[in-house]
Amino acid sequence: MIDYLFSLEGLAVGTGLVSVWFSVKERIWVYPVGLVSVGIYVYLSYMFGIYADMGINIYYVLMSIYGWYRWLQPSGSSAVKEITRSSRNEWVLSIILFLLSWLALFILLQRFTDSEIPLWDSLTTSLAIVGMWLMAEKKVEHWLFWIATDLISIPLYYSKGLILTSGQFLIFTVLAIMGWLQWNKTLSIRDQPSRPSFHETLS
Repeated sequence: MIDYLFSLEGLAVGTGLVSVWFSVKERIWVYPVGLVSVGIYVYLSYMFGIYADMGINIYYVLMSIYGWYRWLQPSGSSAVKEITRSSRNEWVLSIILFLLSWLALFILLQRFTDSEIPLWDSLTTSLAIVGMWLMAEKKVEHWLFWIATDLISIPLYYSKGLILTSGQFLIFTVLAIMGWLQWNKTLSIRDQPSRPSFHETLS
């Protein structure tokens, strides 16, 4: 049974890493590959009693389907959805969603489950809820929520004996920082005013 779970964890880690790499590169494959990873983690989270994390992975499944659809929608002059920055109202909504989900999940975990880490379990879950929503909408700020989620998840999974997963979140942190820098670079290049051509300058 242990070897079986270890193999499943390895597959979840591998597909999870590939999925985040696709996200950094703004490739639609982030979603189908990610669905394999999160599907496995639904099962593993249940087996190891990380209940909020099991719930967030079910949420990931649903949001991956939604994000897959959203990323394929035309945006402006682009045939697919473009990267954008969150507006002030979207920031406010993100913070409210984070705080409310953290409070609600903490209460649920503390009162109705045998979770040994309700505070941290609910914290990572709440950060990921916002991160996944912003990712589906292709907001550059989603990387900030993933960085916070990943940093907290490293010791969380290590304490549960999921060593591979803990290492995965360490790599996720690096990839999320790369994604933050890459998406901001893409935005900066896109938002630069186009320079007039040589012929336009002479006319």
